[in-house]
Formats: sequence, C-alpha cells, structure tokens
Amino acid sequence: MKIQEKITKVIDFFYVKPLRRFVPLQTFRYAMCGGANLVLNWLVYALLYDVVLGFDYLNVGIGYVSRHIAALAITFPITLITGYLLQSRISFAGSPLGDRVSGVRYLITTLGSLAINYACLKLFVEVCDVYAPVAQIVTSLITIIYSYLLQKFWTFKGA
Repeated sequence: MKIQEKITKVIDFFYVKPLRRFVPLQTFRYAMCGGANLVLNWLVYALLYDVVLGFDYLNVGIGYVSRHIAALAITFPITLITGYLLQSRISFAGSPLGDRVSGVRYLITTLGSLAINYACLKLFVEVCDVYAPVAQIVTSLITIIYSYLLQKFWTFKGA
C-alpha cells in the first residue's frame, strides 16, 4: 500500500457520520491535509524564530531582514512542498490536470498566500507589536479561505 493510500485511510477514518451530512469528503480531506500542513508550518516557524535564528535583523547585502521574515522565508519552501503533495495526492487526487499544470498553479496560489502572509506579518509584528509566532497563526488563518477557494476552483479544477 502506498503512503498516500495510508494517509487517505487515516483521514477517512475520521470522516464520521455526523460530518458526512454537512461536509463533503473532498472538503474534509482538504481541511485535514491543510490543517496538518498548517500545524507543520507553525511548528517549524516557531522553532526557527525562537531557537534557530539568533538575530533581530540580518544584513543580507541589499538590506536587512528581520527574524520573523527570515523564519517565514525558510518555512515557505518546506510547507510549499508538503502542502502540494498532500493536496494533489489526497484532497484533489481526482484532478484531470497533470502535475506540471497543477504544480505551477499551486505555486502561483501559494505565492499569493505568501504575499498575504508577508504583509500581515509586517503589519502585526512591526506595527501592532504582536509576538511573531502568534501573528503567524493569525495570518495563517486569514489565508486559509483564499487558499481553499483558489485550490478548489483553479489549481486542481475538475477534481
């Protein structure tokens, strides 16, 4: 049995009767995969911000990068890959689009999420003085609706 089949079986185990009346299976799988990837994002971000990155601002040659933005930049490619694999192989496995088309669309959608994430982090951390890992959680919640709608109706259209 492939890993995606095992993950799908575990997710579907939790798709219990009361949920079936209100939440379509695809939406439930999206929420479970997206939720797992979101928690991974939060954990990696917090670990980087609190433990790994030991600076407030880093000179990168063309300017300074703050610790909360550096943590975002490092976390992004990790969760980009895990998110795409989970969504394309489990949530939207029936999409007629190939990996190349859906992969490029996923990247574009995720870059939009990254832009929203960046802007919100700058606002929450630098203007509102919110603790960066908490700001990251709030920001992630804001991008969920944007991501779901674009992934369902554009990235993996037809799934």
